[in-house]
Amino acid sequence: MKTLCVYCGSNAGSDPAYAALARDLGTRLARDGIALVYGGGNVGLMGIVADAVLAGGGEVIGVIPQQLVDWEVAHKGVTRLEVVDSMHTRKARMFELADGFIALPGGFGTLDEMFEMLTWRQLGLGRKPCAFLGVNGFWEPLMAMLDTMVRERFLHVEQRSDMWHGTEIEALLEWMRGYVPAQADKWLDEKRRSQLKLTTEDV
Repeated sequence: MKTLCVYCGSNAGSDPAYAALARDLGTRLARDGIALVYGGGNVGLMGIVADAVLAGGGEVIGVIPQQLVDWEVAHKGVTRLEVVDSMHTRKARMFELADGFIALPGGFGTLDEMFEMLTWRQLGLGRKPCAFLGVNGFWEPLMAMLDTMVRERFLHVEQRSDMWHGTEIEALLEWMRGYVPAQADKWLDEKRRSQLKLTTEDV
């Protein structure tokens, strides 16, 4: 695991605990020699996690759309800043660069980016680990919603279990290093076998 992508808020949030979590994660990535891929911003938790990696002597790769560069929110001090033409290109490029994905507290953009990675994995387009790192119970309502999706049969139980959620950075990194995909190929293979059986019986 050489590179991790972090999705997080362009605001710092209402509680200093959010900034502290972002700072601690960035410091730990630098200490472990793990490069950071992130959205390239200099604001909010994005700027905090990037600055912490840089302060620890680590590598930071920012991927940012030209629109946000024009709005002057690009971090000019990162190791490498890649400017792309759209948000869609940004997500694809971050996927290419990263070995795994971590969501810190954030808003629409954080959820959009992480859930797209989960969807790609569900479709068999990637086999990279996804984790939600929180504090103060930030992700608990979302985890409850995922449980509701499983209960109402909109989400397979193995898809629900094939992610990490917690508050401890050490536990997160340990899980990522030992990650084995739990659901994508198995779930899709079962579906294909079921479809094949129906087709054969129809004949």
